[in-house]
Amino acid sequence: MSDRILVAGIGADGWPGLPVATQEAITACEVLFGSQRQLDLVPPTDALRVSWPSPLLPELPGLFAAHDDRRIGVLASGDPMFHGIGVTLARLFGPERLHVLSQPSSASLACARLGWPLASTPVLSMVARPVETVLPTIVDGARVLVLSNDAGSPAALAGLLADNGFGGSTMRVLAQLGGRAERIHTGTAAQWPDEPVDPLNVVAIDVRADPGTPRLTRLPGLPDTTYGGDGQLTKAEIRALSLCALAPAPGELLWDVGGGSGSIAIEWSRTHPDCRAIAFEHRDDRAETIVANARILGVPTIQVRGRAPDAFADAPDPDAVFVGGGVTVEGLLDACWQRLRPGGRLVANAVTVESEAVVVAWAQRHNGSLRRLQVQRAEPLGGFTAWRPHLPVVQAYADKPSLPDNGRAPESGTGIHPTQEDL
Repeated sequence: MSDRILVAGIGADGWPGLPVATQEAITACEVLFGSQRQLDLVPPTDALRVSWPSPLLPELPGLFAAHDDRRIGVLASGDPMFHGIGVTLARLFGPERLHVLSQPSSASLACARLGWPLASTPVLSMVARPVETVLPTIVDGARVLVLSNDAGSPAALAGLLADNGFGGSTMRVLAQLGGRAERIHTGTAAQWPDEPVDPLNVVAIDVRADPGTPRLTRLPGLPDTTYGGDGQLTKAEIRALSLCALAPAPGELLWDVGGGSGSIAIEWSRTHPDCRAIAFEHRDDRAETIVANARILGVPTIQVRGRAPDAFADAPDPDAVFVGGGVTVEGLLDACWQRLRPGGRLVANAVTVESEAVVVAWAQRHNGSLRRLQVQRAEPLGGFTAWRPHLPVVQAYADKPSLPDNGRAPESGTGIHPTQEDL
């Protein structure tokens, strides 16, 4: 590529709202990429105008390579580095190849209209993502901004909130922010009309839980009753301790081996939007349960694969592994350890005498640590209350040594998809 790539943000006020320097930079380009809506905002120039293909991401490298001898400009909406195409281009070509000229983001404009503090307001995206992905952030009293995917996003979001016990939440749909056609629609999730609005919109939510709605936060240890299935489940207290040992960080990938109901993979993924997980479960009915639980709890992107270790073959290497079932399968722990990335963590839980012997021997070979956990819950006994002990769990933990000069950064998912404004 002969020159740096210009990435210019344009607001809803169009060409007249751009600084002169940004206008001059755009008109100097020989090729302009963008959505047709954005391309139409630019006055006539000699530049070749190319509308984004669909799907976009697989075509990007070839699209830019075809014009590598020309000055390229990319049109975006608002701030290209805020859930925008600029983040994707920085990954493809390196930040040093970009010349980014930003306008106020949709979140900045929305908070300015609402009087909300931008720095502490969560901003979620429904762009190219299932609507359920907003659920882990939805908790009573929260204020949340959601970037819509299209004109139907507000109605879909309202339905999701109402179905999950947040029908009393106030929704404000801010459309065409910064433009002459700017509008704000206000209502509650339970009474939101099922009709489209302007596709260029942001939804602001004052979250209010209906009476009796359980409080489900991003912290691990959700109530056992949250999960459907046949009871094959790491109980809440042990689950919380197991997730703390696994220590999820943004962008990391977990293997949940012996997925059962999927609780470990689900709560790992709920800790941060960029955490990813693959559950390995050989029973079809339980695999279906994991998929259903993941969608209900707002992490529908969890992958479910078959029997371990056979299904490891084409899976990406994990940053952490949890083994909650199948510990006694010959060679399973060693197969997990072999695929674990340097610097990663492996946690294995055992309940039976046989599985305990396996994890103890494995921990000794890998300089791991061991702890024995037991939970007692108060339960009715006749007309009284007694402590009911659960089966004790032996937990093995080990860190895999890092390679010299490893320096690998987690593969964050933020910004993979351009916003709906860029498409």
